[in-house]
Amino acid sequence: MEIEQTGLKDCLIIKPRVFEDARGYFFESFNQSAFEEKTGLSGRFVQDNESHSSYGVIRGLHAQTGEFAQAKLVRVTKGEVLDVAVDIRPSSPTYGKHFAVRLSAENKLQMYIPRGFIHGFSVLSKTAEFLYKCDNFFNKASETGVIYNDADLNIDWLIPENDREISEKDLLLKPFSALQHI
Repeated sequence: MEIEQTGLKDCLIIKPRVFEDARGYFFESFNQSAFEEKTGLSGRFVQDNESHSSYGVIRGLHAQTGEFAQAKLVRVTKGEVLDVAVDIRPSSPTYGKHFAVRLSAENKLQMYIPRGFIHGFSVLSKTAEFLYKCDNFFNKASETGVIYNDADLNIDWLIPENDREISEKDLLLKPFSALQHI
């Protein structure tokens, strides 16, 4: 596994070592010991989630607050998404900055998103299957988020406005300026 810095403090791209031949491919998608050795992080993942979405869907920007804050390790097993992480840690040198990367079944890249970030993605392919490991259990009362089209964040989701599909719940999220920090 190779680790690449994203420019956001503690947010990382993980590139697995893929073994390919005429039969197909094999790779280790997660190994706790290797993860800890390569990243210097000691997170333990306790919950796996999966979503299936169609082209134009934008999910986010979401996080959990307080004792239920979550770090995530995300990847795509079908299709392609633009994955976005925003640092919302007030004391961080990258506070208010975002990073976006294309994750796909083909490139097999993963992104590690630490606690203290909001996260979302847009679906760039006809459909996409998105998997994420979380280091804390989901707690509905601890949900927070920021509206996907916040002017201060100025995220280019790579989806034309008339093709965007956003849930009613996500359309009610507040702007970044109103966010209560986790």
